[in-house]
Amino acid sequence: MPVQINIGLNKKVGEANYGSRGASVNLEVELDSGIIEDPDRLRSQIHKLFGLARDSLNAELHQDDNNYSTNGHHRNGNGQTNGNGYSQRANGNRSSNGRGATQSQVRAIKAIAGRGRIDLGPQLDRFGVRKAEDLDIAQASELIDELRGQSTGSGSSR
Repeated sequence: MPVQINIGLNKKVGEANYGSRGASVNLEVELDSGIIEDPDRLRSQIHKLFGLARDSLNAELHQDDNNYSTNGHHRNGNGQTNGNGYSQRANGNRSSNGRGATQSQVRAIKAIAGRGRIDLGPQLDRFGVRKAEDLDIAQASELIDELRGQSTGSGSSR
C-alpha cells in the first residue's frame, strides 16, 4: 500500500502602505510503502518536496514583478489595482489619501441610497468609480453627506 505525503506551505509578503500579497502551494505525492523502513530516505524525500514547494511559492510571489505597479499592487489590466485600502479612479490616478472607504461607509451609502431610491451610478461617476467600495474614505464621507441631504426632502435623483 503506497504512503501518501501531503506538504503545504503558504507565505504572505508585505507591500507598501499596509498592502500584502500571498500565495500557497500544496503537494500530495504517493511513495512506495517501503520508504517507511528507511527514515533517512523518507526525510530526504520530504526535504526535497518542501524545497520544491518553497521554490514554487517564491516563484509565484515574485513572478511578473513588472506587472506590479509602483505601489506594489497587482494590475488587473485596466489600470485599476486590487491592493488593500486603495481605490483607483477611472482616469488611472490613485485617490489622494490612499485609504479605501470603510465597510461601514459602504453600507451607509447603500442603505441611504436604497431608502431614498437614489441611483448611485451618477453619484459614483462624479468620483470616477463604479462601485461604492472603490471610493476612498474622504470621498465616501462626502457622498454620505450628499446622500443624506438628498434623502431628507430636497428631491431624489432617479
